[in-house]
Amino acid sequence: GRVSLVNAQPIVVDTKVGRLAIAHNGNITNAMSLRKAMERKGSIFQSTSDSEIVLHRIVRSSKESLEDMIAEAVDGLEGAFSLIIQSRDQIFAYRDPMGFRPLCLGMLDGAWMVASESCAFDIVRGKYTRDVIPGELVIIDEEGPRSRQVKESPRLAQCIFEYVYFSRPDSIVFADNVDKIRRKLGKQLAREYPVEADIVIGVPDSSNSAALGYSLASGIRFEFGLIRNHYVGRTFINPKQSVRDRGVLIKFNPVRGVLNNKRVVVVDDSIVRGSTMKKLVHMIKSAGAAEVHLRISSPPIAHPCFYGIDMPTKEELIRNNLDVPGIRDFLAVDSLGYLSLEGMLSCVSRPEDFCTACFSGNYPVDLEGWDKLSLDKALDPESRL
Repeated sequence: GRVSLVNAQPIVVDTKVGRLAIAHNGNITNAMSLRKAMERKGSIFQSTSDSEIVLHRIVRSSKESLEDMIAEAVDGLEGAFSLIIQSRDQIFAYRDPMGFRPLCLGMLDGAWMVASESCAFDIVRGKYTRDVIPGELVIIDEEGPRSRQVKESPRLAQCIFEYVYFSRPDSIVFADNVDKIRRKLGKQLAREYPVEADIVIGVPDSSNSAALGYSLASGIRFEFGLIRNHYVGRTFINPKQSVRDRGVLIKFNPVRGVLNNKRVVVVDDSIVRGSTMKKLVHMIKSAGAAEVHLRISSPPIAHPCFYGIDMPTKEELIRNNLDVPGIRDFLAVDSLGYLSLEGMLSCVSRPEDFCTACFSGNYPVDLEGWDKLSLDKALDPESRL
């Protein structure tokens, strides 16, 4: 849903089975058709969030127990949805059958916890136990957790962009260590795109692990050439270009003594629009870098994501407007190398279990009738005034 207070999670409602709260990571791709069907039958929505649709489906169920109501409600949802639902006495955790987004269980002093990433448990001195299995409903009450497999899927489609960028490197995601995978990506990138240079730097913080991997495989010294202001969030997901531009200027600052007169390999995880990277390259050159060689630890992003990563429309993605040499010239770098799709997949176990739609355009869930722009507009209350 759009940025507004009514879309803030958790969404809390009073229902026939008591008070319920829901939090949701992902995108339900058939949300529009489900919402329209419920509106025709009299349902009233307060937000533009697809999470609210799940609550409506729960309370409309004719099943007797809340567990059965939730199981019935999630059957029929399509797309990506890791869900947490809380009642007065129970917590329910559900992960969609393809497992797009991560979800895991942890323990602290005999109490059970649920989070998207295991680093959330570390912060409170909890312990990661296991991932929620795709299609599994975990019910936690005073007796502890129990499991119910609600739905099976013929395949998995775990989001590989979680490894590339979105998850924290200190997390266990999809039962593997994020930092380990990112270092593998950097090492593979060095094999595919070697270059003579003096230092390797990462674009902090998400690219540090890949930059270390590139340094280890290439033998080129790793340095901290950019310092990040940690009070600025992720710029690529901000809806306004002007805000993204201002964010770059206060988010990064070059270390001039490290960069001056050096041939620099800059490792970043991805390029979305190119606007942030263009400013970073200018910043690094202004700090005295003799050469800038850009290496990206993923393939070009050529397709928007409809499963929970807020990628822009296809027209905004720089790869759809320029080929790789054109991107190199636009960014004004001395060379540019993207990790190949095959090279990226070689860094994970069971590559067939991952979604690569933003790179390959192979969407694992049918998107017939889905239009992100028209969906946002249709669900925006202001467009109806």
